[in-house]
Amino acid sequence: MTDIAWIHPLLTTARPQAVAALLRYFRDMDTAEEAFQEACLRALKTWPQNGPPRDPTAWLIFVGRNTAIDAVRRRSKNEPLPDERVLSDLEDAETTIVERLDGADYRDDILRLLFICCHPELPATQQIALALRIVSGLSVKQIARAFVVGESAMEQRITRAKARIAQAEVPFEAPGPVERSERLAAVAAMIYLVFNEGYSASGGDASMRAPLCDEAIRLARLLLRLFQAEPEIMGLTALMLLQHARAAARFDQDGAVVLLEDQDRGMWNVEMIAEGLALIDKAMRHRNPGPYQIQAAIAALHARAKKPEDTDWQQIDLLYGALEAIQPSPVVTLNHAVAVSKSRGPQAALDMIEPLAPKLSGYFHFFGVKGGLLMQLGRDAEAREAFCNAISLANTAAEAAHIRMHLDRLSAERPAQGSASGRASTTAS
Repeated sequence: MTDIAWIHPLLTTARPQAVAALLRYFRDMDTAEEAFQEACLRALKTWPQNGPPRDPTAWLIFVGRNTAIDAVRRRSKNEPLPDERVLSDLEDAETTIVERLDGADYRDDILRLLFICCHPELPATQQIALALRIVSGLSVKQIARAFVVGESAMEQRITRAKARIAQAEVPFEAPGPVERSERLAAVAAMIYLVFNEGYSASGGDASMRAPLCDEAIRLARLLLRLFQAEPEIMGLTALMLLQHARAAARFDQDGAVVLLEDQDRGMWNVEMIAEGLALIDKAMRHRNPGPYQIQAAIAALHARAKKPEDTDWQQIDLLYGALEAIQPSPVVTLNHAVAVSKSRGPQAALDMIEPLAPKLSGYFHFFGVKGGLLMQLGRDAEAREAFCNAISLANTAAEAAHIRMHLDRLSAERPAQGSASGRASTTAS
Protein backbone atom coordinates (compact mmCIF):
# COMPACT_ATOMS: atom_id res chain seq x y z
CA MET A 1 0.00 0.00 0.00
CA THR A 2 2.15 2.83 -1.32
CA ASP A 3 -0.50 5.55 -1.63
CA ILE A 4 -0.76 7.19 1.81
CA ALA A 5 -3.64 9.58 1.04
CA TRP A 6 -6.02 7.20 2.84
CA ILE A 7 -4.14 7.68 6.12
CA HIS A 8 -4.96 11.36 6.60
CA PRO A 9 -8.73 10.92 7.14
CA LEU A 10 -8.03 8.13 9.64
CA LEU A 11 -5.67 10.36 11.63
CA THR A 12 -8.12 13.27 11.52
CA THR A 13 -11.01 11.16 12.72
CA ALA A 14 -8.95 9.55 15.50
CA ARG A 15 -7.44 12.79 16.79
CA PRO A 16 -10.12 13.95 19.30
CA GLN A 17 -10.34 10.67 21.17
CA ALA A 18 -6.61 9.98 21.00
CA VAL A 19 -5.55 13.43 22.24
CA ALA A 20 -8.19 13.36 24.97
CA ALA A 21 -6.97 9.97 26.21
CA LEU A 22 -3.31 11.04 26.10
CA LEU A 23 -4.16 14.18 28.03
CA ARG A 24 -5.83 12.05 30.70
CA TYR A 25 -2.60 10.04 30.96
CA PHE A 26 -0.12 12.92 31.09
CA ARG A 27 -2.15 15.87 32.44
CA ASP A 28 -0.32 18.23 30.09
CA MET A 29 -1.67 19.62 26.83
CA ASP A 30 1.66 20.07 25.09
CA THR A 31 2.76 16.55 26.02
CA ALA A 32 -0.51 15.08 24.74
CA GLU A 33 -0.27 16.97 21.45
CA GLU A 34 3.38 16.02 20.93
CA ALA A 35 2.63 12.38 21.73
CA PHE A 36 -0.15 12.32 19.17
CA GLN A 37 2.04 13.94 16.51
CA GLU A 38 4.79 11.39 17.12
CA ALA A 39 2.24 8.59 16.81
CA CYS A 40 1.03 10.09 13.51
CA LEU A 41 4.60 10.14 12.17
CA ARG A 42 4.98 6.49 13.17
CA ALA A 43 1.69 5.68 11.42
CA LEU A 44 2.88 7.33 8.21
CA LYS A 45 5.95 5.10 8.29
CA THR A 46 4.35 1.79 9.20
CA TRP A 47 0.76 1.78 7.95
CA PRO A 48 1.64 1.94 4.22
CA GLN A 49 3.55 -1.34 4.60
CA ASN A 50 1.40 -3.11 7.18
CA GLY A 51 -2.01 -1.61 6.46
CA PRO A 52 -4.18 0.16 9.05
CA PRO A 53 -4.49 -1.47 12.49
CA ARG A 54 -7.74 -3.01 13.60
CA ASP A 55 -8.49 0.11 15.66
CA PRO A 56 -6.47 3.15 14.48
CA THR A 57 -7.47 5.23 17.52
CA ALA A 58 -6.28 2.60 19.98
CA TRP A 59 -3.04 2.19 18.03
CA LEU A 60 -2.35 5.93 18.13
CA ILE A 61 -3.07 6.10 21.86
CA PHE A 62 -0.83 3.14 22.54
CA VAL A 63 2.09 4.39 20.41
CA GLY A 64 1.71 8.00 21.51
CA ARG A 65 1.67 7.05 25.16
CA ASN A 66 4.77 4.88 24.91
CA THR A 67 6.59 7.52 22.86
CA ALA A 68 5.84 10.17 25.47
CA ILE A 69 6.94 7.87 28.29
CA ASP A 70 10.25 7.32 26.49
CA ALA A 71 10.64 11.09 26.14
CA VAL A 72 9.99 11.53 29.86
CA ARG A 73 12.63 8.92 30.63
CA ARG A 74 15.19 10.61 28.39
CA ARG A 75 14.57 13.98 30.03
CA SER A 76 14.66 12.58 33.54
CA LYS A 77 17.28 9.84 33.55
CA ASN A 78 17.97 10.31 37.23
CA GLU A 79 14.43 10.92 38.34
CA PRO A 80 11.67 8.39 38.92
CA LEU A 81 8.66 8.44 36.61
CA PRO A 82 5.57 10.29 37.89
CA ASP A 83 3.42 8.17 40.17
CA GLU A 84 0.23 6.42 39.14
CA ARG A 85 -1.95 9.49 39.64
CA VAL A 86 0.00 11.44 37.01
CA LEU A 87 1.05 8.72 34.62
CA SER A 88 -1.68 6.12 34.83
CA ASP A 89 -2.64 2.89 33.08
CA LEU A 90 0.84 1.78 32.03
CA GLU A 91 0.08 -1.74 30.81
CA ASP A 92 1.64 -2.35 27.41
CA ALA A 93 -1.09 -4.31 25.67
CA GLU A 94 -2.82 -2.69 22.71
CA THR A 95 -5.64 -5.23 23.02
CA THR A 96 -6.44 -3.95 26.49
CA ILE A 97 -6.69 -0.40 25.19
CA VAL A 98 -8.99 -1.53 22.39
CA GLU A 99 -11.27 -3.19 24.90
CA ARG A 100 -11.33 -0.13 27.13
CA LEU A 101 -12.17 2.26 24.31
CA ASP A 102 -15.76 1.13 24.71
CA GLY A 103 -15.71 1.85 28.44
CA ALA A 104 -16.94 4.97 30.18
CA ASP A 105 -13.50 6.55 30.56
CA TYR A 106 -12.72 6.56 26.85
CA ARG A 107 -16.27 7.30 25.77
CA ASP A 108 -16.33 10.45 27.89
CA ASP A 109 -12.73 11.57 27.24
CA ILE A 110 -13.65 13.99 24.47
CA LEU A 111 -16.45 15.66 26.40
CA ARG A 112 -14.14 15.91 29.41
CA LEU A 113 -11.57 17.64 27.24
CA LEU A 114 -14.17 19.99 25.74
CA PHE A 115 -15.26 21.18 29.15
CA ILE A 116 -11.65 21.59 30.28
CA CYS A 117 -10.90 23.78 27.26
CA CYS A 118 -14.00 25.81 28.04
CA HIS A 119 -12.89 26.50 31.61
CA PRO A 120 -14.11 29.87 33.01
CA GLU A 121 -10.49 30.84 33.75
CA LEU A 122 -10.22 31.50 29.99
CA PRO A 123 -11.91 34.27 28.01
CA ALA A 124 -14.59 32.92 25.68
CA THR A 125 -12.52 33.49 22.53
CA GLN A 126 -9.59 31.58 24.03
CA GLN A 127 -11.89 28.74 25.14
CA ILE A 128 -13.19 28.08 21.65
CA ALA A 129 -9.84 28.60 19.94
CA LEU A 130 -8.10 26.19 22.32
CA ALA A 131 -10.80 23.55 21.90
CA LEU A 132 -10.61 23.82 18.12
CA ARG A 133 -6.84 23.35 18.25
CA ILE A 134 -6.59 20.66 20.93
CA VAL A 135 -9.75 18.63 20.41
CA SER A 136 -10.31 18.88 16.67
CA GLY A 137 -6.80 19.57 15.44
CA LEU A 138 -7.70 22.51 13.21
CA SER A 139 -4.68 24.46 12.06
CA VAL A 140 -3.96 27.92 13.42
CA LYS A 141 -4.73 29.26 9.95
CA GLN A 142 -8.15 27.61 9.92
CA ILE A 143 -9.00 28.87 13.40
CA ALA A 144 -7.77 32.38 12.58
CA ARG A 145 -10.02 32.43 9.52
CA ALA A 146 -13.01 31.32 11.62
CA PHE A 147 -12.38 34.21 14.04
CA VAL A 148 -11.38 36.65 11.27
CA VAL A 149 -8.03 37.48 12.91
CA GLY A 150 -4.39 37.13 11.87
CA GLU A 151 -2.54 33.86 12.27
CA SER A 152 0.10 35.29 14.62
CA ALA A 153 -2.59 36.76 16.86
CA MET A 154 -4.38 33.42 16.99
CA GLU A 155 -1.14 31.56 17.73
CA GLN A 156 -0.55 33.88 20.69
CA ARG A 157 -4.14 33.43 21.85
CA ILE A 158 -3.83 29.64 21.90
CA THR A 159 -0.43 29.75 23.62
CA ARG A 160 -1.80 32.05 26.32
CA ALA A 161 -4.80 29.76 26.81
CA LYS A 162 -2.55 26.73 27.35
CA ALA A 163 -0.39 28.64 29.80
CA ARG A 164 -3.40 29.88 31.71
CA ILE A 165 -4.83 26.36 32.03
CA ALA A 166 -1.47 25.15 33.35
CA GLN A 167 -1.04 28.05 35.78
CA ALA A 168 -4.57 27.62 37.14
CA GLU A 169 -3.83 23.92 37.74
CA VAL A 170 -7.16 23.03 36.16
CA PRO A 171 -8.06 19.44 37.10
CA PHE A 172 -8.20 17.17 34.06
CA GLU A 173 -11.51 15.69 35.10
CA ALA A 174 -15.09 16.17 33.97
CA PRO A 175 -16.66 19.15 35.80
CA GLY A 176 -19.74 18.78 37.95
CA PRO A 177 -23.30 19.56 36.80
CA VAL A 178 -23.20 23.27 37.75
CA GLU A 179 -19.87 23.90 36.02
CA ARG A 180 -21.04 22.01 32.94
CA SER A 181 -24.08 24.26 32.67
CA GLU A 182 -21.91 27.37 32.97
CA ARG A 183 -19.64 26.21 30.15
CA LEU A 184 -22.38 24.83 27.91
CA ALA A 185 -22.66 27.80 25.54
CA ALA A 186 -18.92 27.79 24.79
CA VAL A 187 -18.89 24.03 24.20
CA ALA A 188 -21.89 24.26 21.85
CA ALA A 189 -20.26 27.11 19.92
CA MET A 190 -17.05 25.12 19.55
CA ILE A 191 -18.91 22.08 18.24
CA TYR A 192 -20.73 24.18 15.66
CA LEU A 193 -17.49 25.81 14.52
CA VAL A 194 -16.01 22.35 13.98
CA PHE A 195 -19.07 21.42 11.94
CA ASN A 196 -18.84 24.58 9.86
CA GLU A 197 -15.17 23.95 9.16
CA GLY A 198 -16.10 20.58 7.70
CA TYR A 199 -19.27 21.80 6.01
CA SER A 200 -17.51 24.61 4.19
CA ALA A 201 -14.39 22.51 3.52
CA SER A 202 -12.40 25.73 3.85
CA GLY A 203 -9.15 23.83 3.73
CA GLY A 204 -10.00 22.73 0.21
CA ASP A 205 -9.69 19.01 1.02
CA ALA A 206 -12.96 17.20 0.33
CA SER A 207 -11.81 14.17 2.35
CA MET A 208 -11.78 16.38 5.44
CA ARG A 209 -15.40 17.47 5.03
CA ALA A 210 -17.36 14.45 6.22
CA PRO A 211 -15.12 13.43 9.17
CA LEU A 212 -15.31 16.88 10.77
CA CYS A 213 -19.08 17.09 10.28
CA ASP A 214 -19.56 13.57 11.60
CA GLU A 215 -17.35 14.33 14.62
CA ALA A 216 -19.31 17.50 15.43
CA ILE A 217 -22.61 15.62 15.23
CA ARG A 218 -21.22 12.86 17.44
CA LEU A 219 -20.10 15.42 20.03
CA ALA A 220 -23.50 17.10 19.92
CA ARG A 221 -25.23 13.79 20.56
CA LEU A 222 -22.94 13.18 23.54
CA LEU A 223 -23.75 16.67 24.80
CA LEU A 224 -27.45 15.98 24.38
CA ARG A 225 -27.08 12.93 26.61
CA LEU A 226 -25.85 15.24 29.39
CA PHE A 227 -28.48 17.95 28.76
CA GLN A 228 -31.50 15.99 27.58
CA ALA A 229 -34.01 18.76 28.33
CA GLU A 230 -31.97 21.64 26.85
CA PRO A 231 -33.80 22.87 23.71
CA GLU A 232 -30.79 24.73 22.31
CA ILE A 233 -28.70 21.54 22.30
CA MET A 234 -31.60 19.80 20.55
CA GLY A 235 -31.61 22.68 18.06
CA LEU A 236 -27.85 22.50 17.55
CA THR A 237 -27.96 18.76 16.88
CA ALA A 238 -30.97 19.11 14.57
CA LEU A 239 -29.31 21.95 12.64
CA MET A 240 -26.18 19.94 11.93
CA LEU A 241 -28.13 16.82 11.00
CA LEU A 242 -30.36 18.70 8.56
CA GLN A 243 -27.43 20.48 6.94
CA HIS A 244 -25.21 17.40 6.73
CA ALA A 245 -28.09 15.39 5.26
CA ARG A 246 -27.48 17.27 1.99
CA ALA A 247 -23.77 16.39 1.85
CA ALA A 248 -23.97 13.92 -1.05
CA ALA A 249 -25.80 16.43 -3.24
CA ARG A 250 -23.81 19.60 -2.48
CA PHE A 251 -21.00 19.01 -4.99
CA ASP A 252 -21.02 17.43 -8.44
CA GLN A 253 -18.59 14.79 -9.71
CA ASP A 254 -16.06 17.48 -10.62
CA GLY A 255 -16.21 19.04 -7.15
CA ALA A 256 -18.24 22.05 -8.30
CA VAL A 257 -20.78 23.59 -5.90
CA VAL A 258 -24.41 22.63 -6.49
CA LEU A 259 -26.83 25.21 -5.08
CA LEU A 260 -29.66 24.04 -2.86
CA GLU A 261 -32.32 24.63 -5.50
CA ASP A 262 -30.37 22.58 -8.07
CA GLN A 263 -29.59 19.61 -5.82
CA ASP A 264 -30.95 16.13 -6.44
CA ARG A 265 -33.13 15.81 -3.36
CA GLY A 266 -33.24 12.08 -3.82
CA MET A 267 -29.61 12.09 -2.68
CA TRP A 268 -30.45 13.70 0.66
CA ASN A 269 -30.08 11.43 3.68
CA VAL A 270 -33.66 10.72 4.78
CA GLU A 271 -32.63 9.13 8.09
CA MET A 272 -30.68 12.23 9.12
CA ILE A 273 -33.55 14.46 8.03
CA ALA A 274 -36.07 12.44 10.04
CA GLU A 275 -33.86 12.60 13.15
CA GLY A 276 -33.29 16.33 12.70
CA LEU A 277 -36.99 17.10 12.16
CA ALA A 278 -37.96 15.11 15.25
CA LEU A 279 -35.39 16.97 17.36
CA ILE A 280 -36.37 20.46 16.23
CA ASP A 281 -40.07 19.69 16.69
CA LYS A 282 -39.30 18.52 20.23
CA ALA A 283 -37.15 21.59 20.93
CA MET A 284 -39.78 24.07 19.73
CA ARG A 285 -42.35 22.57 22.09
CA HIS A 286 -40.30 24.04 24.95
CA ARG A 287 -41.27 27.52 23.67
CA ASN A 288 -37.86 28.91 24.55
CA PRO A 289 -36.35 29.67 21.11
CA GLY A 290 -32.65 30.35 20.67
CA PRO A 291 -30.31 30.87 17.71
CA TYR A 292 -29.65 27.18 17.04
CA GLN A 293 -33.34 26.33 17.17
CA ILE A 294 -34.24 29.10 14.72
CA GLN A 295 -31.51 28.08 12.29
CA ALA A 296 -32.65 24.47 12.58
CA ALA A 297 -36.24 25.55 11.89
CA ILE A 298 -35.02 27.27 8.70
CA ALA A 299 -33.14 24.13 7.66
CA ALA A 300 -36.25 22.07 8.43
CA LEU A 301 -38.34 24.16 6.01
CA HIS A 302 -35.80 23.43 3.27
CA ALA A 303 -35.78 19.74 4.18
CA ARG A 304 -39.57 19.47 4.10
CA ALA A 305 -39.84 20.99 0.60
CA LYS A 306 -40.19 18.18 -1.93
CA LYS A 307 -39.29 20.57 -4.75
CA PRO A 308 -37.48 23.94 -4.68
CA GLU A 309 -40.67 25.77 -5.58
CA ASP A 310 -42.38 24.26 -2.51
CA THR A 311 -40.01 26.11 -0.16
CA ASP A 312 -41.86 28.43 2.23
CA TRP A 313 -39.69 31.50 1.70
CA GLN A 314 -42.06 33.82 3.54
CA GLN A 315 -41.73 31.73 6.70
CA ILE A 316 -37.95 31.59 6.24
CA ASP A 317 -37.97 35.39 5.88
CA LEU A 318 -39.80 35.67 9.22
CA LEU A 319 -37.46 33.23 10.94
CA TYR A 320 -34.39 35.15 9.80
CA GLY A 321 -36.01 38.29 11.18
CA ALA A 322 -36.36 36.55 14.55
CA LEU A 323 -32.75 35.37 14.37
CA GLU A 324 -31.56 38.93 13.67
CA ALA A 325 -33.48 40.14 16.72
CA ILE A 326 -31.76 37.77 19.15
CA GLN A 327 -28.38 37.35 17.43
CA PRO A 328 -27.74 40.38 15.21
CA SER A 329 -24.75 40.15 12.89
CA PRO A 330 -23.87 41.17 9.32
CA VAL A 331 -23.70 37.52 8.22
CA VAL A 332 -27.20 36.82 9.56
CA THR A 333 -28.49 39.86 7.70
CA LEU A 334 -26.77 38.67 4.53
CA ASN A 335 -28.47 35.28 4.80
CA HIS A 336 -31.74 37.01 5.58
CA ALA A 337 -31.35 39.00 2.37
CA VAL A 338 -31.22 35.77 0.35
CA ALA A 339 -34.63 34.81 1.77
CA VAL A 340 -35.91 38.31 1.10
CA SER A 341 -34.82 38.03 -2.55
CA LYS A 342 -37.12 35.02 -2.84
CA SER A 343 -40.08 36.48 -0.97
CA ARG A 344 -39.88 40.19 -1.85
CA GLY A 345 -37.56 40.38 -4.85
CA PRO A 346 -33.87 41.10 -5.59
CA GLN A 347 -34.09 44.89 -5.19
CA ALA A 348 -35.38 44.60 -1.62
CA ALA A 349 -32.55 42.17 -0.85
CA LEU A 350 -29.93 44.44 -2.44
CA ASP A 351 -31.18 47.36 -0.35
CA MET A 352 -30.65 45.20 2.77
CA ILE A 353 -27.05 44.26 2.03
CA GLU A 354 -25.68 47.57 0.74
CA PRO A 355 -25.13 48.90 4.30
CA LEU A 356 -23.14 45.75 5.11
CA ALA A 357 -20.35 46.56 2.65
CA PRO A 358 -17.92 48.17 5.15
CA LYS A 359 -18.17 45.25 7.58
CA LEU A 360 -18.12 42.46 4.97
CA SER A 361 -15.57 43.89 2.56
CA GLY A 362 -13.36 40.82 3.05
CA TYR A 363 -16.14 38.22 2.97
CA PHE A 364 -16.48 35.99 -0.08
CA HIS A 365 -20.20 35.31 0.29
CA PHE A 366 -21.11 39.01 0.48
CA PHE A 367 -19.83 39.64 -3.01
CA GLY A 368 -21.26 36.36 -4.30
CA VAL A 369 -24.74 37.27 -3.09
CA LYS A 370 -24.40 40.86 -4.28
CA GLY A 371 -23.30 39.73 -7.73
CA GLY A 372 -26.21 37.32 -7.99
CA LEU A 373 -28.73 40.02 -7.04
CA LEU A 374 -27.24 42.52 -9.49
CA MET A 375 -27.32 39.89 -12.23
CA GLN A 376 -31.03 39.29 -11.60
CA LEU A 377 -31.62 43.02 -11.88
CA GLY A 378 -29.80 43.18 -15.23
CA ARG A 379 -26.95 45.33 -13.87
CA ASP A 380 -24.29 43.23 -15.56
CA ALA A 381 -21.26 45.51 -15.20
CA GLU A 382 -21.79 45.89 -11.45
CA ALA A 383 -22.45 42.15 -11.13
CA ARG A 384 -19.18 41.38 -12.94
CA GLU A 385 -17.27 43.63 -10.54
CA ALA A 386 -18.88 41.95 -7.50
CA PHE A 387 -18.09 38.48 -8.85
CA CYS A 388 -14.46 39.44 -9.47
CA ASN A 389 -14.22 40.60 -5.86
CA ALA A 390 -15.74 37.28 -4.75
CA ILE A 391 -13.17 35.23 -6.68
CA SER A 392 -10.34 37.16 -5.08
CA LEU A 393 -11.73 36.18 -1.66
CA ALA A 394 -12.63 32.55 -2.43
CA ASN A 395 -11.47 30.05 0.19
CA THR A 396 -11.67 26.97 -2.04
CA ALA A 397 -11.34 26.07 -5.69
CA ALA A 398 -15.01 25.04 -5.70
CA GLU A 399 -16.09 28.49 -4.54
CA ALA A 400 -13.96 30.18 -7.20
CA ALA A 401 -15.26 27.85 -9.92
CA HIS A 402 -18.85 28.57 -8.94
CA ILE A 403 -18.33 32.32 -9.33
CA ARG A 404 -16.49 31.86 -12.64
CA MET A 405 -19.58 30.08 -13.91
CA HIS A 406 -21.56 33.29 -13.37
CA LEU A 407 -18.85 35.38 -15.02
CA ASP A 408 -18.90 33.06 -18.03
CA ARG A 409 -22.64 33.49 -18.23
CA LEU A 410 -22.26 37.26 -18.20
CA SER A 411 -19.57 37.10 -20.88
CA ALA A 412 -21.78 35.06 -23.17
CA GLU A 413 -24.99 36.34 -24.70
CA ARG A 414 -27.25 37.29 -21.79
CA PRO A 415 -30.07 34.78 -21.31
CA ALA A 416 -33.65 35.85 -21.17
CA GLN A 417 -34.73 37.78 -18.08
CA GLY A 418 -35.59 35.40 -15.28
CA SER A 419 -33.19 32.61 -16.18
CA ALA A 420 -30.93 33.78 -13.38
CA SER A 421 -33.84 33.93 -10.99
CA GLY A 422 -33.24 32.26 -7.68
CA ARG A 423 -29.46 32.25 -8.03
CA ALA A 424 -28.60 35.05 -5.66
CA SER A 425 -27.39 32.77 -2.90
CA THR A 426 -23.89 31.38 -3.02
CA THR A 427 -24.30 30.22 0.57
CA ALA A 428 -27.35 27.96 0.27
CA SER A 429 -25.73 24.68 -0.53
